[in-house]
Amino acid sequence: MKYLTTSSLRLILYLILIAPFLLFVAYAFSTRWFFPHPFPIEWTVFTFQRVLDDTRTISSMAQGLWIALLVSVLSLILGFPAARVLGLRRFRGRHLVWMLFFLPTIIPPLAIGMGLNILFLQIGLAGTIPGVVLAHIIPTLPYTIFTLSSAFARFDENYEFQALALGASPIQTFFKVTLRLMAPSLVVAILFAFLISWSQYLLTLLIGGGQIITLPILLFSAASGGNPSTIATLSLLFIAPPVLVIVATARSLNRHGNEIREQY
Repeated sequence: MKYLTTSSLRLILYLILIAPFLLFVAYAFSTRWFFPHPFPIEWTVFTFQRVLDDTRTISSMAQGLWIALLVSVLSLILGFPAARVLGLRRFRGRHLVWMLFFLPTIIPPLAIGMGLNILFLQIGLAGTIPGVVLAHIIPTLPYTIFTLSSAFARFDENYEFQALALGASPIQTFFKVTLRLMAPSLVVAILFAFLISWSQYLLTLLIGGGQIITLPILLFSAASGGNPSTIATLSLLFIAPPVLVIVATARSLNRHGNEIREQY
């Protein structure tokens, strides 16, 4: 009886999680779906094909992916040294530094966006991809630092010392020892940065000024139009990259875990 209850609850949870996706699929690939019909009367790919043929869709997806990738890489580069210090060292004012890094997650995004908009207008970064990338780094960097610092807190520096003692250069030690040991956390940090940047709407709108159009901007614009089929199609396209990134991350972590088990 207990097993049946657990299975039933798990099934209900899965249905709740997958229900929005199924609804998007139904609207994106159907037409003439009116109350009280429980299912669409006619299935078609016309709406999906029409949205894909729109140059704005492809352009917004490409721009959003490019920005998210740049943000992920830059967040990793900027967050790595800070995370190493915060994870490995204990020093006076450490908690203050943590608080400063996490301030962007506490301050309302609108306040950050308006302040950045005024600043970037003065220095010429408003309405540009570099400006949007820099704006996206602000909310992604705290999560990158937190993820990597947690891994560094369990990191054993003796592996690096042994590599240096055996004749490896600092660069070789970094790439062949440090990065290999930190690989799972690096993958997770990139995942967080990508997802946050890809789904960012407010900062893109304020800093992009209507000149940088990503898929969330296009999706919100379509939502105000009230066409369910177009909204559902754009939503599916919006979901696709995060799902692919999560699947790739899971496979990478699983492969890394298998390699470690084979070594031992």
